[in-house]
Amino acid sequence: MIRIMTALLAYHRTAMATAVDLVNEVERFDLPTPCAGWDLDRLLAHMTAQNLGFAAAARGDAFELRTWQEVPATPQAFADSAEAVVAAFGSDKALSRDWSLLAGADQELKVPGGTALGFHFIDYVVHSWDVGVSIGKRPVFSEELLTAVETLAFEVPLTGPARTGPYAPFAPAVMAVADAGAMDRVLAVLGRDPNWRSPQG
Repeated sequence: MIRIMTALLAYHRTAMATAVDLVNEVERFDLPTPCAGWDLDRLLAHMTAQNLGFAAAARGDAFELRTWQEVPATPQAFADSAEAVVAAFGSDKALSRDWSLLAGADQELKVPGGTALGFHFIDYVVHSWDVGVSIGKRPVFSEELLTAVETLAFEVPLTGPARTGPYAPFAPAVMAVADAGAMDRVLAVLGRDPNWRSPQG
């Protein structure tokens, strides 16, 4: 288990670094994204808030709704939040305790640290793709990382609160083509259209 968590932390750091690099390449934050109704500005606010919330949870801070509040964010604020979450996830005993995460609009949900790490890792592989395809620079991840995230992605329930409702983290799964690669399979099972392209070209 320790070896698995150590590997997952390393993959998570890679996903975070990839997201930071892509956000730093964004020139227009009004561009649409694969997240329905969200432009890059809204997506960046969401990603930054999630980082700050997960970092607080990993540190063992008391649950505070304001920590998770989405506010307009800059690339530098996002990079700072990414640094904070990576440091918190790697801190001593962080993965051995329960974390207090935000569920729905305002509820606290206790989740084992290792499980929470998996949540955030999945999110950031997908959000890296969201940002990348929005600016025409699809991210490339190693096969080892994609194997790890695919395993976790296929554990997400296909029905229920994880898929439906205003605060569902994932849309209903879509059909992947027969010869889809690992990244496209991950995107499809988590409700993204792997063929999405920005209407801006």
